[in-house]
Amino acid sequence: MAGNKTVPLDLQPLEVIARVDHPQRRADAEVLLPFFKRITGWPAQMWGPSIIGFGRYHYRYDSGREGEFLITGFSPRKAYTSVYILPGYQDMSDALARLGKVKHGKSCINIKALSDIDMGLLEEMIRDGLAYMQANYETYPR
Repeated sequence: MAGNKTVPLDLQPLEVIARVDHPQRRADAEVLLPFFKRITGWPAQMWGPSIIGFGRYHYRYDSGREGEFLITGFSPRKAYTSVYILPGYQDMSDALARLGKVKHGKSCINIKALSDIDMGLLEEMIRDGLAYMQANYETYPR
């Protein structure tokens, strides 16, 4: 069965960040890159042309679809920075309510500026997501 469409690319995260047009997104990405490296202990890798990911895990659905995807990461988008914490936020509603000025989807938090959020709480959320993924999936540093 086909895997994920978003796959690792041989691009350098620092070069991708340097090309981010929006000054706030670029500045936030320059903070997030070492932030995620410190938390995960893993090197950054580009997933597709815009997602900076850390670690990977192997998934297999009941349907037979399987593949690999990043465990955590971020993407400096035009309107906001998306932070990805897998497996999502089903048990993080209390933390999300306290995080600050954000919008969120199933597994991403959209942030206009890092100054709008509690970075210590974000670190806790990333660490919780890492622990869950490492306990429940086959994970790799890169």
